[in-house]
Amino acid sequence: MSSELPPPRRVDPPSGMAPPTAAPSPSGDGSEIDLYALAAATVKRYYAEFTDEDAVYGEVGRLWCQHDLQHLLNWAALDVAGHTTLDDQVAWLARILESRQFPILRLARSLELGAEVVRGDLGSGGEPMASKLEGSAAMIRERVTFLEEDGAEAQRPA
Repeated sequence: MSSELPPPRRVDPPSGMAPPTAAPSPSGDGSEIDLYALAAATVKRYYAEFTDEDAVYGEVGRLWCQHDLQHLLNWAALDVAGHTTLDDQVAWLARILESRQFPILRLARSLELGAEVVRGDLGSGGEPMASKLEGSAAMIRERVTFLEEDGAEAQRPA
């Protein structure tokens, strides 16, 4: 498993359903968290660490990073609330990204950076969500691949 990017190529911007902008707070107090702001802060850290991304994906890469992180953060919040399983969602996304030659170790790192942002912005109330994000990052690092052996397209979890 590598964290090296493939050669530069044209990537279309995100389309279809927009990512969620708010999710239930992991503190359980009935409030909502701003997924857009949390994702934007994570994207900033990610691009500071992976300075080669712009050369490969251009501005569209940043749009995808924001898009995917809003979903990932939402799934983490929903996992804390008992409505989904983050690991299942992350495994599905990892299969998609790996099939497109995106280095999934970078997906793991984005989850770790997201956990840092959640802790920094939400304080101790964000700890359950941050722990879910770190657990999914560890899952990625432990697996060799997420691709199906028979080459079948991965089905998105419910």
